[in-house]
Amino acid sequence: MKRKFVYLLAALLVSAASCSFTNKTFDNPDKDKLLLDLISYVLENAHFNPKDVDDDFSEHVYDNYIESLDPLKRYFLQSDIDEFNEYRSAIDDQIKTSDLSFFNLTYDRLMQRMDEASVMYKDVLEEPYDYNEDEVIDVDYENIPFAKNKEELWQRWRKQLKFSTIERYVSAMEESSDSITVENEMTEDGVQGKLVDEKGNPKKAIDENVEGASSKDPVALEKETREATMKTLGEYFEFMEDLQRKDWFAAYLNTIVEEFDPHTFYFAPDDKERFDVSMSGKFEGIGARLQKKNDHIKIIEIISGGPAWRGNLLEVGDIIMKVGQENETPVSIVGMRLEDAVKLIKGPKGSKVLLTIKRLDGTVEEVAIERDVVELEESYAKSSVVKKGERTFGVINLPKFYIDFDDYKNRNAASDVAKEIEEMKKAGAEGLILDLRDNGGGSLKTVVDMAGLFIKEGPIVQVKSTGKEKEVLSDTDDRVQWDGPLVILVNELSASASEILAAAMQDYKRAIILGSKQTYGKGTVQNVIDLNRFLRGDNEYGDVGALKVTTQKFYRINGGSTQLEGVKSDVVVPDRYSYRDIGEKDQENPLPWDKIESLNYEDWAGYIDYEETIDRSKARMAKNDQLKLIDENAQWVKEKQEEKEYPLNIDKYKAEIEKDEEVLKRFRKIADYQTDLSFKSLPYEEDLMTKDSTLREKRDRWHKNLSKDVYIEEAVNVLEDLKINNIKKHKVVDVKG
Repeated sequence: MKRKFVYLLAALLVSAASCSFTNKTFDNPDKDKLLLDLISYVLENAHFNPKDVDDDFSEHVYDNYIESLDPLKRYFLQSDIDEFNEYRSAIDDQIKTSDLSFFNLTYDRLMQRMDEASVMYKDVLEEPYDYNEDEVIDVDYENIPFAKNKEELWQRWRKQLKFSTIERYVSAMEESSDSITVENEMTEDGVQGKLVDEKGNPKKAIDENVEGASSKDPVALEKETREATMKTLGEYFEFMEDLQRKDWFAAYLNTIVEEFDPHTFYFAPDDKERFDVSMSGKFEGIGARLQKKNDHIKIIEIISGGPAWRGNLLEVGDIIMKVGQENETPVSIVGMRLEDAVKLIKGPKGSKVLLTIKRLDGTVEEVAIERDVVELEESYAKSSVVKKGERTFGVINLPKFYIDFDDYKNRNAASDVAKEIEEMKKAGAEGLILDLRDNGGGSLKTVVDMAGLFIKEGPIVQVKSTGKEKEVLSDTDDRVQWDGPLVILVNELSASASEILAAAMQDYKRAIILGSKQTYGKGTVQNVIDLNRFLRGDNEYGDVGALKVTTQKFYRINGGSTQLEGVKSDVVVPDRYSYRDIGEKDQENPLPWDKIESLNYEDWAGYIDYEETIDRSKARMAKNDQLKLIDENAQWVKEKQEEKEYPLNIDKYKAEIEKDEEVLKRFRKIADYQTDLSFKSLPYEEDLMTKDSTLREKRDRWHKNLSKDVYIEEAVNVLEDLKINNIKKHKVVDVKG
């Protein structure tokens, strides 16, 4: 569809922004100070609601920064904090003068304390734990004080590691009396133990590092579980050692910028690249996910459809020893930072990379792979035909509003959804479910385009910038791609662009919104500003990154902001997030809610019984036993999360587990729920799956989950209830008599 839009400075929720507001030059010879200067200037001149950088600002930055460095209070001593406190109200002055003395002090001290901790945890775990001792651990880290001395810090580590180990120990004790086998299951995070009985049914998992699960000797099990904890901590410190000073400085900068609002963020160069990949859903490389473990870079997934998958030259579990470019000598990546190894392996489409691979059987060989564009299938819209008896419906799941910043005509969320709708129409779908649950947002342009698929024409969203007239983004094409019944599913994690679409469809009464009490509540617009454009061409520092900064707020066509309040569902249903503090209103420093004037717009008026359908759905949901159980489970999880003390005595720990197990027996029925709906892929995807078993496996798993989804079930019920008014849709009818 061809559409004409009036776009303001930011046509995207997140976009490459114009920075014509400065003639200032930046020539600080120290890169860190230069970054601080750049970011301070952009925040002052581009942020929608810039803050006063004063003592109050300084104190907030200080508190959040110290918490981010040591959230479990297991590194710093109280004497360190007393020393740091001298800077608590001075960070604002240091920002204005590009003074890094506070950062330098905290960074040097943290490195010292982490070095000490990397020795301390090993010494702690050398000593056997006495699980008969009657003691507890307090995990209210926000309120417990820092350790007064190293002996107190030792005890804190001892309890924390005992807490980590007792769960392994109890599980190992339970499993030692059962006849089980252990199957290794690969995940993106590595290998996890999967316990199955003789019939193949999964049992309670224990850590894969515990090799002696079959042993019944408590002393041996205690030692093995301690060693498993030591191995886990070793991997953690190995990761921490890979972090460089620039990584910690980026964290310091982000503590400063996030004081302006939760969505303003500094991207170091590597972070910016990862952000672009997440927004577009694609990158150029070989198509493999990697993990560093024990100084080795291991392949943990081959991405379906990518060069490595097509060439069938790599396997999960292969270790990459060396990487070479065309006509260059390969370099060893053993011990290299994962980020640096990835940079060597990725590269432009059409170029070749040589990999020296160590196979699972120990053989070593060199393979050449031609790089290509790799698409991350899980980032894109996916669809399924839904059958209920003889009736056919469709569901489109949209994980984000993705876009290619360099070429909008390339693959994007709006064009993909339009294609899926056309396929749904061919399949005979009578109604459509658009699933925006867990969709955190993305491109504003794709929202406006997508909204236009469901209405004739009209305003979609209002956008306001500081000191400027508001802009109205509208659909001006009178074509309607889908004119049938529409339900939009949302939850507490549906944010930003998701909220714009849900709000517009709700205001037009075009769709019924079914889901959480309210969506996330992010009503702000961010632009990504390339900081390199402020520097002269002979910049000696290379790429200095980018700043994602809040530049605007958006408003519904009825004038209300979605900021903090989100979108209220027409039919409210409980879910696992119902009692969690995860919305915008629960974040630090959110911008306030406000309201502007409403626009002129007309209801879609395509339904005969819009309000009656909502009432019928509410009545069904009030009687639904599955939803009652989900709500009780969500409340119980909230209660468990609020517990701050846990026993470290084995008898009391087991008693707590047994008590929880009794409760969980009831809640496990949630997973047994089964609808009478059946799901299948669209014909074009069936053709793809004949060549791609991985895609088929993913779709089968998704369809299985959909068949247990009470929210999808109710969405279908709503679609069945909605009656289309053909006269109000201006269709030609033959009236006789």
